[in-house]
This record gives sequence, structure tokens and C-alpha cells, in this order.
Amino acid sequence: MVELVKTTNAIRLTYLQALLDDADIPFFVFDQHISMLEAGIGAFPRRVMVEEAYFLAAKTIMSEAQEYYND
Repeated sequence: MVELVKTTNAIRLTYLQALLDDADIPFFVFDQHISMLEAGIGAFPRRVMVEEAYFLAAKTIMSEAQEYYND
């Protein structure tokens, strides 16, 4: 697994997931449940991870949507 994007924005995370779902690219969201430890303040970024074989396709989709950046 390789990291595609990191974000603390829950709405952006949902959008990124929709982009990958539409392209049939399997992904995982790491650190999604850390909010239980941080009291929901959103201080820890969630990482969108893809398998290495899908990285180039996922990166292209994110770049075309102007969403290939960490925040």
C-alpha cells in the first residue's frame, strides 16, 4: 500500500472516496478511527491508501480533479 493523499477535511475525504469508487480503484482509509482518541477535533489526517499497482491511475484521477495534494 502506498499513500495517495492525506487530509483532515472529512468532506474532502468523502469526495476523494467517491472519485476512486467511480474509477473502480480499490482503496483504504487509514487512521479513520483515530477520531475516537482525539475527541473528534480533526487534528490527525486520514490517509487514503491504494495498492501500488493502482497508484498511477489513482494519482491521475486526483490530478485531473485538482485534488492531488495533502492538507
